[in-house]
Amino acid sequence: MLLGLGAALGAAVVFGIAAILQAVGSRKVPTGSELDPRQFGGFVVALLKQPAFLGALVLQLAGFGLHFVALRLLPLYLAQAGIAVSLVVTALLATRWMSDRLSVIEWAAVVAVCAGLGLLAVSAGDAGESARHDGLMIGVIVGLIAIAVLAGLASRSQHTSATTVLGVLAGLGYAGVAVSVRLLDDSSIGALLQSPTTYTLPVSAALAFLLYSLALQRGSVTLATTPMIALQTIAPSAIGVLVLGDAVREGWYAGALGGFAVTAVGALILVRFESVKDEAGVTQDASEPATSTAARPEGPGPR
Repeated sequence: MLLGLGAALGAAVVFGIAAILQAVGSRKVPTGSELDPRQFGGFVVALLKQPAFLGALVLQLAGFGLHFVALRLLPLYLAQAGIAVSLVVTALLATRWMSDRLSVIEWAAVVAVCAGLGLLAVSAGDAGESARHDGLMIGVIVGLIAIAVLAGLASRSQHTSATTVLGVLAGLGYAGVAVSVRLLDDSSIGALLQSPTTYTLPVSAALAFLLYSLALQRGSVTLATTPMIALQTIAPSAIGVLVLGDAVREGWYAGALGGFAVTAVGALILVRFESVKDEAGVTQDASEPATSTAARPEGPGPR
């Protein structure tokens, strides 16, 4: 279990750094970008032209390698809880490099998320056996289609609320990655090639990565990241316990539920406060003279 937990925490640090680079690269692409099949190729090409985005992609792949190890060795809720520590890494780096400013309440919410995840960690039992589950595989496929459709609608908006919605959908996409890894049949090369999750895994990862990029274009790093982390932690964790046989330590069910509750409340506080700040920023920008707006530097630099 220690190897798996170490891999999860290592992945969290890598993912946290990648989020900042992804924000830098994504914000250099026009914010009118949306998940439209007619514009999809141009959007991807524009992203790939950004060195920071390419750096984020490399780090994401490295982090996924560590995350894969954690998902195979730990219960889903513990593996995902470890990854969720990346929220703290991202928040710290965002205050330094992206000029995001967190209030005392928001920092308290970050601490609450960490405390909730820590409680989940000590409540963890053994991971269930990875096995074929046809109903769950179908659910992952249907879920990916639904995420793509909803993302296409949400990406048409430049409003702050679109940041949260796209962050939620990205989190569900990454949840699909976690579930796909657990259902992956790697008993032989033939079984691996025939397993539907061999293909839902990269599709889920690519879709989630693009949706997170769209979310980062429209709002603060914290506002985009918090719902993503919350959903990619809670959704597969519940599936692991309810469907895949992941165990909770005897006598620690209350602790596990309490950890989920604290994590969820902390995430909601961050989303709420970041949303209010972003809307206030939009209102202030709208009231500024045109000359002042034109003089403002573009991109994620100091605001």
